[in-house]
Formats: sequence, C-alpha cells, structure tokens
Amino acid sequence: MSTTKTLVVGADHAGFALKDKLAQAARDAGWSVIDCGTNSPASVDYPDIAHAVSARLEDGTAQRGLLVCGSGIGMAIAANRHAGVRCAQAHDATEARLSRLHNNANLLALGARTTGEAVALDALGAFLATDYEGGRHDLRLAKLNPEPSR
Repeated sequence: MSTTKTLVVGADHAGFALKDKLAQAARDAGWSVIDCGTNSPASVDYPDIAHAVSARLEDGTAQRGLLVCGSGIGMAIAANRHAGVRCAQAHDATEARLSRLHNNANLLALGARTTGEAVALDALGAFLATDYEGGRHDLRLAKLNPEPSR
C-alpha cells in the first residue's frame, strides 16, 4: 500500500509566486506535488486553474489541494462547483486547521494579496498536518450533498 501523499496546486497570475513557495514547503514536508500552473505574471483566468486542480481531487490523483489567487475568493467559488471538493478559503493557520478538523476540507484557497508569506506557510502547514475529526461533523457534511429535488 502506498503512503505517498499528493498535493495538487494551482494559482493565477496574482498568486503564482506564493504558490511556488508553498509547493516547496509541501515537498519539504514530504508531500508529492502536482503543479497545474500558472508559472508567470501573464494574465490567466482563475476558473481554468481552479477546475484543473479540482479535477485532480475528483479523480483521486491527489488527496489535498491548494489554490492561490489575489484574494482566494474566486478560486474557492470555482472549486466548490466540483463534486467531492470542499474548498475552504482561509486567512490563517487556525482557519486552515478548523477547515480540516470540522469540515474535512480537501482544498485550501489563499489570497496572495491578503495573506503574508509567513502566515500562508503556517496555514498550509496546519492544513496538511490536520486530520478530519469526524463524529458529530459527519451528519453536517452529509447535508452538503442533499438528495436532488424532484
């Protein structure tokens, strides 16, 4: 049985530099990293990146993901349109830890223009190190995917 942990990462032009630093920190922590781009300041459309990252979570290629744009908001909105993706926008390590502990978030969205590098590194570390608590949260998570209306 493989114990490889894979993190898929992606960023738009506002977040690519921070994404690269965070991806290296994940590698240093023992995670394999899949990079869905972008890798330059040339303008790209954030939904394209969010969809590429989310697809890797949906198909099981990666267990966790990271998105970085200017605010984290647009990436989170786009990612949460995917079945099985629970993307949490966080501003610090506490929010990132709670997103895993209580919400079983599998994707973290950060804002490069709103979160400093040190805080972002701490948030990613908490996100990667925290397991889902389960228990009382299971029923709540089940309600995120209600039966289709008839």
